[in-house]
Amino acid sequence: MRRSFFSVTVLALVLAFLYVPILLVVAYGFIPNGMTMSFFDASGDFAGFSTKWYARLFSDHRSVRALLQSFWLSLTIAGLATLASCVIGTTSALALHRWKDRLQSVHHALVYTPLIMPDILIGISLLMLFVALKVECGFWTILVAHVTFCVSYVTMTVLARLQDFDDRIVEAAYDLGAGPWYTFFHVELPILMPGIVAGGLLAFTLSIDDVVITSFVNGAGTNTFPTYVSSMTKHSRNLPAVFALSTLMLIFTCALAGLSKLLSRRQPATRTPKGK
Repeated sequence: MRRSFFSVTVLALVLAFLYVPILLVVAYGFIPNGMTMSFFDASGDFAGFSTKWYARLFSDHRSVRALLQSFWLSLTIAGLATLASCVIGTTSALALHRWKDRLQSVHHALVYTPLIMPDILIGISLLMLFVALKVECGFWTILVAHVTFCVSYVTMTVLARLQDFDDRIVEAAYDLGAGPWYTFFHVELPILMPGIVAGGLLAFTLSIDDVVITSFVNGAGTNTFPTYVSSMTKHSRNLPAVFALSTLMLIFTCALAGLSKLLSRRQPATRTPKGK
């Protein structure tokens, strides 16, 4: 079938709309002058590309020290939030899959609600909760807030994986003498691992780039990378350093996405449980 000119044009426009801004971020990481934000000098001549912003990131330059601190804070919070969300979300998905009653219907509604609730409403609600409990906003409040909205995404991802799960495998493991813990770690978990990894990557991505919710629950000295960048985009001379760091984050994210794709293609072999 021959493709029409209209369909090819629409596809090209959609791809350009999605990827040209990303390419511009990568390009501006090599800009020579952070004040003018231009690749051309005062006389209009092309000034070339510069890698000084990448060099500053790895040299602990004082101009980007606060930027790097906010980045490592975001990375720490995203890692911990992903770990907690994977544990809580997986157990929640298993509960929703195994037991189906009215209580689980309420459970499903509570898990699904953060997916459709606006971020600003979640942020305000959590802020009111912390104020009512007289908890000082900072690292731990940000972590709790991120776990709150990440759990739902992990739960739904693992639950989708469980839709194709054959419960007869678990029953066969019990018949062969395996205990509940052995069955879970050696039978269920390997099968669910692609879904858990996919949900974890989604939670990590949502956590590391969250601005709205974090801006409500962060405290003094606990600016994450997105909130710090949003405050410096209009007036900082070191903005190209943000583009350089964003490019490194893009490469890291693509690597994680590729790893997730490889894991999702692997079909775990069913192990025969050993008798206890």
